[in-house]
Amino acid sequence: MTVTTDKEISFLESVNLSFDEALATLNIPKGMAQYIKDVNNVYQVRFPVKINGEIENFVGWRSVHSDHQLPAKGGIRFAPNVNQDEVEALAALMTYKCALVDVPFGGSKGGLLINPRKYDRDAMEKITRRFAYELIQKDYIGSGVNVPAPDMGTGQREMSWIVSTYAAHGPKDTNYLGCVTGKPVSQGGIQGRIEATGRGVVFGLREFFRHPEDVKNVGLEGDSLEGKEVIVQGLGNVGYHTAKILEKEDGAKIIGILEWDGAVYDKKGLDVEEVYKYKIENKGGIKGFSKGKYFENSAELLEKECDILIPAAREGVINQDNAKRIKTKIIAEAANGPVTYQAEAILIEKGVVIIPDVYLNAGGVTVSYFEWIKNLSHIRFGRMERRYQENQNNLLIKAIEQSGKKLSEKLISEIGKGPNELDLVRSGLDDTMRNAFQAIRERYWKEKKIKSYRTSAMSISIEKIYDRYRTMGVYP
Repeated sequence: MTVTTDKEISFLESVNLSFDEALATLNIPKGMAQYIKDVNNVYQVRFPVKINGEIENFVGWRSVHSDHQLPAKGGIRFAPNVNQDEVEALAALMTYKCALVDVPFGGSKGGLLINPRKYDRDAMEKITRRFAYELIQKDYIGSGVNVPAPDMGTGQREMSWIVSTYAAHGPKDTNYLGCVTGKPVSQGGIQGRIEATGRGVVFGLREFFRHPEDVKNVGLEGDSLEGKEVIVQGLGNVGYHTAKILEKEDGAKIIGILEWDGAVYDKKGLDVEEVYKYKIENKGGIKGFSKGKYFENSAELLEKECDILIPAAREGVINQDNAKRIKTKIIAEAANGPVTYQAEAILIEKGVVIIPDVYLNAGGVTVSYFEWIKNLSHIRFGRMERRYQENQNNLLIKAIEQSGKKLSEKLISEIGKGPNELDLVRSGLDDTMRNAFQAIRERYWKEKKIKSYRTSAMSISIEKIYDRYRTMGVYP
């Protein structure tokens, strides 16, 4: 794993080099390998919107990396530095991610070049609806062809506008709610989707710590996250939920939080909710937070010693310039592409283990898959089986008590309840993350040619996609 250039390569080049490294461990015909690797198509759109009496022009993209399974799936990000290469890289990652965790989608991604902070709600609605309209006209949105979701700069609000725009242009499509995921529950969304990526990161880390050989390999001890020192870069949706769950449910210590306007550090541990509330009240920044040590240059905190470093914002934050100074044992990639290809080579040499984005942040698309199924089946999860399960559990409780064993009221309450939608979503997500990591680690420890979890994960994905094409008859 070497790159002979002093210049940092692009995000797309990093993804493709990771592909090449994984491909070298497989026996796939050259032509098919190239077909799997390349982006299938990219649509660029330009459109005007009248805002406050003035015409403004916008440019956006929607990329489909692979349609070996339909629909293609991937978020739409609104950001001031989004570009075509980034959208293509993210679409490719989505293909490999879906294949790895057995979610039956192809990979897609969208981006609009915009700074959302510059516009009020009404302007954002106009812009979002117009962008959606442009994509709908070219079949880049639809429950059976291409299904967007939230990403950086977008959320439930934008998904609501997109789905209502789609419904207006396709009034006879009874599956219209499935044209996007990440919607509010009132508009066909699913319980647990907002926290899904962050909770998936935690489920992935928990599974890592269930394997003593893997834990020992990074120089840590124990079979849980309790007491582990964690630094989180980015307190957006993913970073916030990851940090909050680690702190409240797993007993981890969040010793550092990085944001765009600085960072805070406290070796004793920060209160995640307190930092997050301060951020919300202070225009999205944490400068001036009174507890802990403040770092004006937040990047400095990436280099503080910790057990687990979680980059949860943008790509390329750990690169060949700072990789040698990173002092963590584990990098858990909650964001897409936070560690560049060159940086990874340096980190592997240092003995740092990276749990890769292609696996670790797959919680979002996994729960999006559940939402899509819900929309197409037109029934919420748990509606058919919940009360039946409750009745069966209560029969079990009666049988136990008739044998002479008295159960506490708390235990009766816990055993007796049937699963609701959130319970089922979390169960499905946990199962997905466990199974995927077990497959990754099995190949990692078994194949001598594989030197990282990323290469293992990518090789599994490529193999699955190739098998799909082969059985379709694309290649004999």
